[in-house]
Amino acid sequence: METTPDGVRRSRWTWVAIAAGAIAVQAAVLWAMGRVPICTCGYVKLWHGVVLSAENSQHIFDWYSFSHVIHGFIFYWILAKLAPRLRPEVRLALAVIVEAAWEILENSPVVIDRYRAATISLDYYGDSILNSVSDALCCVAGFVLARRLPVAVTVGLAIAMELFVLYFIRDNLTLNVLMLLYPIDAIRQWQATGIR
Repeated sequence: METTPDGVRRSRWTWVAIAAGAIAVQAAVLWAMGRVPICTCGYVKLWHGVVLSAENSQHIFDWYSFSHVIHGFIFYWILAKLAPRLRPEVRLALAVIVEAAWEILENSPVVIDRYRAATISLDYYGDSILNSVSDALCCVAGFVLARRLPVAVTVGLAIAMELFVLYFIRDNLTLNVLMLLYPIDAIRQWQATGIR
């Protein structure tokens, strides 16, 4: 049975709706967990670049937004290898579901406490819902970029983002994962003495 162009278009929008639904569920679960919708400071900023502050991870974009773009790159590559026959919009929906699940887990008391104990994020009390949804959308942007750009360009962008963020805040996706899973005191001290 052949799918008509109309059927393919409808199917694409179904998967886009599933991805949007996953982000909506993410926001609803975070709300139920007691996360604040926006920064308790009472306003919304497009960018907040001070890591060691109560406003970190509370506004639309911050230094960790780059990590979520890289999540999108990684999910694209993994799903392209594991499920090459799935249409791109299906893989995107799967990536968004995984990212939404991570955002919920990341904002659970267990992971927040782990961040505070194992990393330099002593003032981290979880993301605002706005920031968390923005992180999921950054993942979508990374996925779309990885689909459209040559692999070498995507790899170059990931490395450039990691080095850029490392330079400015002595943290990035690689160090974040390392310090969350296997904290190294020397790295934590190095980060604490130079973070901006």
